[in-house]
Amino acid sequence: MEEIIIDNDIDIPAEEKDDFYSDDDLFDISSWGADLSFRELIARYDDDELVKPELQRNYVWDKAEASRFIDSVLLGLPVPSIFLAKTSDEKLLIIDGYQRLMTVRDFVKGIFSKDGSIFKLSRSGKIHEKWMGKTFLELSPEDQRKIRNTTIHAIIFMQKHPADGDTSLYQVFERINSSGRSLLPQEIRNCVYQGPMNTLLFELNQHKPWRQLWGKPIQDARMRDLEVILRFFALSSDYIQQDDKSPARISLKQHLNRFMDSVNDEKFCGEFKSRFLSTVDYIHSNIGITAFHNISPSDDKRLVPNFSPTIFDSVMISVDMGIREGIAEKYTRGLEERRMKLLRLPEYQRLLSQETMRVPNIRARVADMYYSLFNGEAK
Repeated sequence: MEEIIIDNDIDIPAEEKDDFYSDDDLFDISSWGADLSFRELIARYDDDELVKPELQRNYVWDKAEASRFIDSVLLGLPVPSIFLAKTSDEKLLIIDGYQRLMTVRDFVKGIFSKDGSIFKLSRSGKIHEKWMGKTFLELSPEDQRKIRNTTIHAIIFMQKHPADGDTSLYQVFERINSSGRSLLPQEIRNCVYQGPMNTLLFELNQHKPWRQLWGKPIQDARMRDLEVILRFFALSSDYIQQDDKSPARISLKQHLNRFMDSVNDEKFCGEFKSRFLSTVDYIHSNIGITAFHNISPSDDKRLVPNFSPTIFDSVMISVDMGIREGIAEKYTRGLEERRMKLLRLPEYQRLLSQETMRVPNIRARVADMYYSLFNGEAK
């Protein structure tokens, strides 16, 4: 059996864990440098032209770190470059440099946004005594101008092709983001694909029956639960349905990126919301909160505690199909027993763990689950 990697209570097939794709079109971008003053950057941020992504990494510097950065600016020390991406709506998305930009903005505004306190430079020995303990307004006019007029070099990226999306920005963000830890794919999508679909994922992720099915009341700090919701929509799309245009295998990362980009519009959100909520509620009520868990390899009457993305695909897409076809409402009894019976089949376990992104395997594991759930005793 192919290796299964347990990642924070999620059983991820190795093929998906090591997912990588390359597409020359995604790198058809232009980039250029620009020296922008903090005065201009703050104004652009306040005018919503410089955008902080809805990233899990909010402002994290403490006041001592922030004070030391302001001290460096006042001393005239070089400020590291920032990375920005120009979006299709003429805004600049902050890829790297948010902590630095917000530190200067907070100091100029006078409020340390992390805790709402008055922003006074710390009295640490690391701060020049000339500025120690002072607010921005307590600095001399010359020092105030120095902070506002200090320039920071920005490297700006813009996607040239394809013209209707920001798919290359994902690649750029993945490769150059320099935060303290490597971002997971959904964390990057959350930065790049701002819009109604991204907002909807956050809303759906709070649905109480879904939280119980996911297994944790608190939302995942690395956005894996958000990615699983997106996975449901993307893998139930026409892209993997039976037709001659479907590929033999998909890169999950690439497929989710392209799908997210293609549906990031308000007109899709109503249907997606309705489908997700009705499917989750049905599963929660009629199968139970362990609907997305596999059987134990050593005891096929017992379930493992880890969430299985491939079982999630199978059950969610099957129930979604059953609801839309008007079949699911006729079957509300014995669903968990029939699901367990299917999971005990070695061939089905192979579909759940081996070559999980081969399109025929996706279709097969969904079709087998659909037949198992909705071919038993009707109510």
